[in-house]
Amino acid sequence: MSDLLTREEYEAIAASLVLPQNAFIDGRFRPAMSGDTFETTNPATGKVLTTIAACGPEDVDLAVEKAREAFEDGRWSRLHPGERKEVLIRFCKLLERNSRELAVLESIDSGKTIYDCETVDVPETIHCIKWHAELIDKIYDQVAPASDNHIAMIVREPVGVVGLVLPWNFPLLMLAWKIGPSLAAGCSLVIKPAAETTLTALRVAELASQAGLPDGVLNIVTGSGSKVGEPLGRHPDVDMVSFTGSTATGRRFLNYSSETNLKEVVLEMGGKNPCIVMDDAEDLDVTAAHVVNGAFWNMGENCSAASRLIVHKDVKDALLERVMAHAREWNVGDPLDPSIRVGALVSKSHFDKVSSYLEKVDGGKVILGGKTVEGAFVEPTIVDVPGNNHLLAKEEIFGPILTVITVSSFEEAIAVANDTEYGLAASIFTSNVKRAIRGARALRAGTVTVNSFGEGDISTPFGGYKQSGFGGRDNSIHAHDQYTQLKTIWLDLSDPVDQTVG
Repeated sequence: MSDLLTREEYEAIAASLVLPQNAFIDGRFRPAMSGDTFETTNPATGKVLTTIAACGPEDVDLAVEKAREAFEDGRWSRLHPGERKEVLIRFCKLLERNSRELAVLESIDSGKTIYDCETVDVPETIHCIKWHAELIDKIYDQVAPASDNHIAMIVREPVGVVGLVLPWNFPLLMLAWKIGPSLAAGCSLVIKPAAETTLTALRVAELASQAGLPDGVLNIVTGSGSKVGEPLGRHPDVDMVSFTGSTATGRRFLNYSSETNLKEVVLEMGGKNPCIVMDDAEDLDVTAAHVVNGAFWNMGENCSAASRLIVHKDVKDALLERVMAHAREWNVGDPLDPSIRVGALVSKSHFDKVSSYLEKVDGGKVILGGKTVEGAFVEPTIVDVPGNNHLLAKEEIFGPILTVITVSSFEEAIAVANDTEYGLAASIFTSNVKRAIRGARALRAGTVTVNSFGEGDISTPFGGYKQSGFGGRDNSIHAHDQYTQLKTIWLDLSDPVDQTVG
């Protein structure tokens, strides 16, 4: 990624963009069969960007039909692994060539800062797809231990037609997390982007087609959850659904599966993630920087956001002084200004939800922020609460609000951290190696970081315990498991039994 531009240069790029408007099915853009559309707005300005095809069940049916045709005739599913890799590598080169356009498109559609889009989302999107592409011809099948008279082969096969239902908080990156391994496996895809953030998914589909991905392999159906998401989840010819979003919506996909064809379901859902800082944390200033990044990155619209700071009483005051100092550097403003760290929340309705929590501080104390900014902006906010039962410590706010909970011991910190229905991510800061490892093992979360905030990288699986996850993991070689079926092929090598009678 080249150096960042000025706000004026980003605004000029935004003004010159030709915005996609229609669904992408069987290799071309199509309006909804009903002719219906919906508006998509720039959350930072409230202005309408364009209208998008509001698809319905009939469009889902068409997309699934074309995906099934593509899968069954083998134009992608039976293509040589090396050839699939070549197509995806060409795809990545096109993404790189159009990376700045994608970054601006992502920013104006979602409210994300151009800084994050340029330095994190777009480069990580390309890296993810490239990583899975390179893995295509490096995953080996297995031979099971059998007798001398048998060979037992265990082979992977693509699961078939896959529905991918995306969230609005990381539109490009979550798209990459899903299409990388699923395309590598040889599946055909029907993708529903979030209604709030559809533009980059449509542009990516166009670039994939230009790279040589066969028609029907990657389809984008735009619209609402009720008219696109549910029909996709209930479709009898969809073999598997991968969903990222809220826990409440994730439950519905399990119901859709149980009530229809028992399709495979993988869910990556919410979190109320703990960040434990013990009294022996090594460097409180570095720790504070991680706490602030974990809480306020992407406006707190992050399922793995470190939204609960669980801090030992002996270092609480010193830590909070540093946390507030770092948080004041996270300025709020125009997402297309590369100096801005906190952009707009994704929509007016989500802004209303997040800002409502600022009026529910009862019993707690706002020690930083607590205000909204004109438009869909919320200041980074820190609230010291009396305990883990406080509403702000229990509910997933999905905004830039950090709650602080005081503890007196390591054992209490672990107990408080695990006292949640979620289990996506956690972090612990301590200079005691044994304590760090004991804590990492005791924390009921899919990813635990020690002396840092993060989610691992592309080589490490990402997903959650409890109500944060179900059925599989994103990222790493393990992500390929959810898009494949295992088949046993049993070969009998013994001589035929002589049936000759005397």
